[in-house]
Amino acid sequence: MIKEIKKITKQNLDLKNLEENQLSIQLSLDGFSFCIYNSNYKIINAFAHFEFENVNTPYKHLELVENLFKQEPLLQAKFKNVNVTHFNNLVTQVPLPFFNKDNLGDYLKYSVKVLENDYLVYDQISNSEIVNVYIPFVNINNFLIDKFGAFNYKHSSTVLIETLLNKYKNFEKEIMFVNVTNLNFEIVVLKKNKLELYNSFSFKTKEDFIYYILFVAEQLNLNPEEFQLLLLGDIEKESELYAIAFQYVRNIDFYKEHSTIKIIENVSPHSYFTLLNQF
Repeated sequence: MIKEIKKITKQNLDLKNLEENQLSIQLSLDGFSFCIYNSNYKIINAFAHFEFENVNTPYKHLELVENLFKQEPLLQAKFKNVNVTHFNNLVTQVPLPFFNKDNLGDYLKYSVKVLENDYLVYDQISNSEIVNVYIPFVNINNFLIDKFGAFNYKHSSTVLIETLLNKYKNFEKEIMFVNVTNLNFEIVVLKKNKLELYNSFSFKTKEDFIYYILFVAEQLNLNPEEFQLLLLGDIEKESELYAIAFQYVRNIDFYKEHSTIKIIENVSPHSYFTLLNQF
C-alpha cells in the first residue's frame, strides 16, 4: 500500500519541460521521497513523500516503486540528471587506510548478514578518510536504469556524513546529530571535523529513542550537560521525542539550514535533510 504523506508542486509547472531540472530520490523499505530542483534559479519545483506499508520482500518493494512511477506524472518526465540515495541499515564504515575493494563482504559480515548473491558497493566519503560499504536496493536500481538510463546513487549516510562534515568543519567541540526517519533514526557524532561515530537504530517508543542517544553518549564519554545535540528529520518541538530528549540533554536544538536553496513551504527546514542535500 502507498500512502501519500506530503506533496507540493509549484503552480504552473510544465511537466513536459523539466529537462533543465534535477530529480532527487530517497529510497527506503518503508518510504519513497523525491524532489525536483532547478539549479539555475535554486528553487525546488516539486516535492513529495510517500510511505509504504507491508513491505516484506524485495519483490513487494519493487512492485510498490513501479506502481508509484505509474501513478505519479512528475516521475515520468525527463531530467537533466537523477540522484538517488538508499536508506537502510546494511552499511558499515571502513577507514580508508584499511580499505580494499576486494574485501567488501568481510567488512559487512560482522554487522550485516551477507548472502552469496548480494550486490556490494561502496562510496568514498569525499571530505574524510572513510569509505561506506553497503548493500543497495539493487532491484530498484535496475528499474531506475530502465527508466532514466544513467543516474548517480549513494547510501543516504554518505550524503548525511559528507554534508555535516562540510557544514561543521570549523566546529571544535563534540556535536551529535540525530536524523529521524519514521521509526528509524541515525546518529552522527563529529569532533574537530572528524567522524567519531555513525550508527542507525529502529525504535518503537520515546524511551527507546532516548535510550540509544544516551547509550551512544556514554560510550563516547559525552556529558549530556555539555555536548550539543542537533535534531533533523521527522521530529518537531511538539513531539514526544523532542520532549524526552529535552529532559536528558541540556544543549538541544534543531538543525538550521544555511543553504541558498529556497525552503519548501510548510516543510520544516530541518526535515528531509539527505534528500535535499543530494544536488
